[in-house]
Amino acid sequence: MNGQMMQQPLLISTLLIHAERHHAAQEIVSRRVEGDIHRYTFRDLAARARQAANALRALGAQPGARIATLAWNGYRHMELYYAVSGSGSVLHTLNPRLHADQLSYIMDHAEDDILFFDLTFLPLVEAVVDRVQCKTFVALTDRAHMPVTKLPNLLCYEELLAGQSDSFAWPALDENSASSLCYTSGTTGNPKGVLYSQRSTVLHTYAAALPDALNCSASDVILPVVPMFHVNAWGLPYVACMVGAKLVFPGPALDGKSLHSLFESEQVTLSAGVPTVWQGLLAYVETNGLSFSSMRRTIIGGAACPPAMMKTFQDLFQVHVLHAWGMTELSPVGTVCSFKPVHRTMDKSAQEAVQSKQGRVVFGVDMKIVDDSGRELPWDGKASGELLVRGPWIVSRYFKDEGGDPLVDGWFPTGDVATIDANGFMQITDRAKDVIKSGGEWIGSIDIENIAMAHPGVAMAACIAAYHPKWDERPLLLVVAKPGQSLTREALLAFFDGKIAKWWTPDDVVFVDAIPLGATGKMLKHKLREMFREHRLPTV
Repeated sequence: MNGQMMQQPLLISTLLIHAERHHAAQEIVSRRVEGDIHRYTFRDLAARARQAANALRALGAQPGARIATLAWNGYRHMELYYAVSGSGSVLHTLNPRLHADQLSYIMDHAEDDILFFDLTFLPLVEAVVDRVQCKTFVALTDRAHMPVTKLPNLLCYEELLAGQSDSFAWPALDENSASSLCYTSGTTGNPKGVLYSQRSTVLHTYAAALPDALNCSASDVILPVVPMFHVNAWGLPYVACMVGAKLVFPGPALDGKSLHSLFESEQVTLSAGVPTVWQGLLAYVETNGLSFSSMRRTIIGGAACPPAMMKTFQDLFQVHVLHAWGMTELSPVGTVCSFKPVHRTMDKSAQEAVQSKQGRVVFGVDMKIVDDSGRELPWDGKASGELLVRGPWIVSRYFKDEGGDPLVDGWFPTGDVATIDANGFMQITDRAKDVIKSGGEWIGSIDIENIAMAHPGVAMAACIAAYHPKWDERPLLLVVAKPGQSLTREALLAFFDGKIAKWWTPDDVVFVDAIPLGATGKMLKHKLREMFREHRLPTV
């Protein structure tokens, strides 16, 4: 016997309809590429999204067509999030930090029909225009700011909208139809596309907003530092509409001073981003003797949060850190490090040890760790194996079946090496391809990097494997020193004493000017391994 409940599809457009109906006066504040601060409401967002949907139809966009964006976090980009997916086309967010070669490859692989872009990225668009099939380009600005360019027939976004009605009936799409397309960061080989559905996105939004996940409500003021071109800003543009939270978009200004001024002027309560962005913010705040008057929690993901950064946020500024983990293939939220009651009675050092983990799954995600033979390993916090996941917002195959079937017995292999403790808290110890195998034993590079980052003179650290004639591989530590600091190899290696197993201590330290970062802020260890493949470790 079936249940007798209504059947209504889970659609992205319903998030916007809900926000307009129940939170119409809530603000969206954006620092624009043009330099000023723009303010409007969810009511305005909904009306302009309908105009944008009409404009897409006028441009000939068909259901399923890929509509690309190359834009910062801002209200116009938000309008396209809903106009494109809500009307039945597929939103394809492009990462402007990619090289023009990768960008043109991705655009043609996705078969993008239209590209909307912020003025900042005009040189990048001009660099690829003759190399892609896409022939319709729209600048996200008004007529007064339209640039002089070689782009043929460049359209003006504000003029497109002005010529359209704000009346548009969002279609009753199949909830399994494609909604948006994101490509993996492609640190090796060509990036692969992950095609999200209407259903998967709405389910992910429900889960991300939960109290033990990102804990969002109408009382929040959310500033996503994580870009809207990076896995849909971790779902926060959707979450804000679902719960009615005020949104603050930073635009292109992601330096510490610009971010802090927005945090204070708009009374931001929650932000989210990768560790490299927070380094700049914390450095600015500490150097200038500032504080945070309203921000009380920040979500840190994309890479492991160094414990030293966590302590700075919490001890100096009373900003609680929510450590999280996910992937493009997971839409992206997989785990969040929210305490269980048992953790709240622990002493501070024990709590910090728990917080250094990537956390526990949100409902909808299942996970396990396996050894090299695929045997499931125990959740004892000690056994380490490859992390596998499954769930309704996790990829089943890549766009156009690139790479064949990625699943193993219905589970997606993440490529991460992890432990899981008895309370279900997962901790990434390394990427499978980055783990250091010394004398047949594994050494986790992340642990070494976290200790190095706790040194007051270290700005950034990366640990990679270097060839060793006896042990096969040994840890090599690469360090960027803070300005004005005089660090030595010996002093830094001594800093590891008592903090790590002696045989895990790096064999050598090399000081570098910079560590290469990928398009999403992650360290490019494959480049480091290539750069230092001839490095000879000390033999004594």
